[in-house]
Amino acid sequence: MITPARIGAYRVERLLGTGSFATVWLAYDPALADRVAIKVLAENWSHDLRVRERFLDEARLLRRLDHHRLVRVHAVGELPDGRPYAVLAWADGGSLRDRLAHGPLPVGRALTVLDEIAAGVAVLHRHRVVHRDLTPSNVLFHSAPGGDRVLVADLGLAKALASASGLTARAGTPGYMAPEQDDPLAVVDTRADVFGLGRLGLRLLGRERPPAGSADGRTAGSPLRAGVPAAVDMVLRTATALRPADRYPDADAFRQALRRAVEGVPAGDDAWRAVEDDAPAGGGARRAPRPRLLSAVAAVAVTLAVAATSAGDAVRPAPAGAVGRSGPLTVVLPAGWRAEGTGWAGRYGDDGDLEPALVISPDPGNWAADPTLPGAFVGLSTGAEGRAGPAAFLTGRAHADCAAAAPRRSRPGGVDWTVVTYACPTGRPVIVEAAAPATGRAGLLYVQLVPPPDAGADFVDRVLAGVRAG
Repeated sequence: MITPARIGAYRVERLLGTGSFATVWLAYDPALADRVAIKVLAENWSHDLRVRERFLDEARLLRRLDHHRLVRVHAVGELPDGRPYAVLAWADGGSLRDRLAHGPLPVGRALTVLDEIAAGVAVLHRHRVVHRDLTPSNVLFHSAPGGDRVLVADLGLAKALASASGLTARAGTPGYMAPEQDDPLAVVDTRADVFGLGRLGLRLLGRERPPAGSADGRTAGSPLRAGVPAAVDMVLRTATALRPADRYPDADAFRQALRRAVEGVPAGDDAWRAVEDDAPAGGGARRAPRPRLLSAVAAVAVTLAVAATSAGDAVRPAPAGAVGRSGPLTVVLPAGWRAEGTGWAGRYGDDGDLEPALVISPDPGNWAADPTLPGAFVGLSTGAEGRAGPAAFLTGRAHADCAAAAPRRSRPGGVDWTVVTYACPTGRPVIVEAAAPATGRAGLLYVQLVPPPDAGADFVDRVLAGVRAG
C-alpha cells in the first residue's frame, strides 16, 4: 500500500491500520498543530452507495454526539477519486487489542476498563443507538494527565433503534456478537451490546480468551481469574445469556450491576474506582457522580477519600484536610477540591502497573481541557527518569512559550522541593512545576500545579506540604 503524502490539508505520517471497509492514517493537522487519525473508505467499496452512506453516517453520528467517551470527529472530506474520509481525534494509547496482546491487564485495571467501556456504550444507548460490534479492537485509549481515557470507536455498524429491525445484513464479530445478530429476522437492540460487554468482560477477566465459536460466555474453558469478586461471574453470565430477555436491558444497567458486584469488598491500597456517570439522555446538564465503589483487587487505580452524592444531587466539595490516594501516594486536598485518577499515563513501574498519580481540582475531570480551572497533577515516579533527581526531571518539563522564574528550593512538610514557576502568554497564566525525592522510598514526587488566580503567595507550598509517598 502506497502512503499518500497528503489527504486534504493534512500531512500523512504513517499507516495506523486497515479494515474491511476503511484504512486509517496518522496525519498532522497544521490548523490544530496536532496529530489526527484520518479514516478513508476502502477503494473497493467506494462505488457502493449503501456502504458509503454508512461510512458518512458514522462520522455524522460521532460529530452529533461529541462526547468524551467516544472518538471525536473534527471534519469530513472527499479525496479526488470521490472516496469520503473522516478526520478523527487520534487515540495515542492504541487499542485494547494491542494491550491484551502483551498479556492480561491486572484485575483492578481490567475492571476499571470494563466499567469505562460500559459508560461509553451507555452514551450511545441514551441516544437510542446500538453499536453492535463491541470488540477489543474498537476500544481505544487516549492519554490524559489523570490516566488513560477509554474511548468507544468504530460505529460503522451502529444503527438507530428506529430502523434496527430493518437490517438484513449479518453484522458483528464472531465471539463477541449476540446470537440474534445471526438471525436476519431478529430485532437487534441494546441487549445485543450488553452481550458484547459481557464477552469483553470475559476477555478482560477470564483466565483464557473465550472460545470464538461458543454461543455464550458460560464455558468451562474461560473461568474468571483469581482476585475477581465472585459476584462478577454472575453479572457476566447474565450479560451473555442466549435469550435477549434474560440479559440486562442496556449498558447502564450492566454497569450498575457490575458496580454492585464489587461493592462491599474492603478497600485498601489496591482499590479500583468506578468512573463518573455521564449526561442523561437528551443532553442537558451532566449528572452528579454516584458514589464510587471500591474493591481490593489491584494497585493500579486510586482510592478516593472524597465520596460523591447520589445521582441528582450536587457534588459536595471536599472539606479542608480531606486526602486523595493512589497506591502509596497521598495528597491533602485544598478545601473544595476533589481527587481522581487511575495512574500515570504511559509510565509503568517495575511491576508493570501504571505508576500512581492523581488529578486534584474543584473539577478534576475537566481540569486538563479547561485552562480556567485551578488544579494539579501529582505523580510518583520510580523509574530511571525519576531517579535522575528533581532538577533533571524538571528540565524535561519546560514550557517553551512561557517565561521561567529562577528555580527555588523549598522545604514544606520537611520535604526538599525544587520549584519552577512559569508565566505564560496564553492558556493558563501561571504554571508551577515542582519535584522532590520521595519520602521513605526510592523515587521522585512530581507536581504540576495551576493555582487559583486569587491564591496567596503561600498556596503552592501549602499544596506541596500535603504530598507524600508513604
